[in-house]
Amino acid sequence: MIELSILTPIEDVLTWVLEWFHTSIGLTWAWSVIAVTLVVRMLLVPLTVRQIHSMQRMQQYLPQMKEIQKRYKADKRKQNEELMKFYREHQINPASSCLPILPQIPIFFALYFVLRNFDDEIYPKYPASSLDWLHFVPNITANITSHWSGYVLLAVYVASQVASTWFMPMATTSQAQRYIFLGLPFILAIFIVNPPGGATFPVGLLLYWMTTNLWTVGQGIVTRRLRGQLQQVPAKRSSRTPPKSEQAPATDGAPAAEASQSQKPAAPRRVKRKKKRARR
Repeated sequence: MIELSILTPIEDVLTWVLEWFHTSIGLTWAWSVIAVTLVVRMLLVPLTVRQIHSMQRMQQYLPQMKEIQKRYKADKRKQNEELMKFYREHQINPASSCLPILPQIPIFFALYFVLRNFDDEIYPKYPASSLDWLHFVPNITANITSHWSGYVLLAVYVASQVASTWFMPMATTSQAQRYIFLGLPFILAIFIVNPPGGATFPVGLLLYWMTTNLWTVGQGIVTRRLRGQLQQVPAKRSSRTPPKSEQAPATDGAPAAEASQSQKPAAPRRVKRKKKRARR
């Protein structure tokens, strides 16, 4: 098949890494799948950092972007042209939000083919090895419907997918689209239990997906905390920043205009001199 010839190099790399974790470090096959997942996510950290910076930048300019959309609401073509011009002027790349997702798609399908052919191509080399995970999942290469533990992992996957979507920064996503992303795992769960064409969905692939989602949740929590700390840091002075003498610091709850008026120098006070009484 064409897709097999395209994914063969990735399958070979995944197979080699799985065998290396199993033989050199002594991990079971299930923990080797989790280790491969962590390695993939660590390699994607630079792309994730770019995604976070891009989403924060889009969040910063979100009011201006909404104003452009409102101004050219009747002309979609003009709206897109103005938005693209705005992106170029402020060095915003909307496609950066998809950077960590794109490399994971071929890895996901390649791991599917590796686990699907695991019993025929890899396991015969290590006949005494264990395919269980924590004595909870008996066989990570079996279909998830073959044991009740597969349904438990499926529930954990759905919960982790919802949590990862919740913590994912979505600056330009509407509320309706966010609800669609939150409901998508429940729809995917139906296809996982009943895959089309009589295909099987290995438990190990669900373990990979679940670990990826949990990584995304932790990453989202850390990102939110760092973003809150960055918002507390005072802005750096630039060439456009007025000098301190011209700045009007606002008082507690007072408008900036009132604060600026309070900083104006007061008029010189007139002192009335007392008349000296004539000495008798």
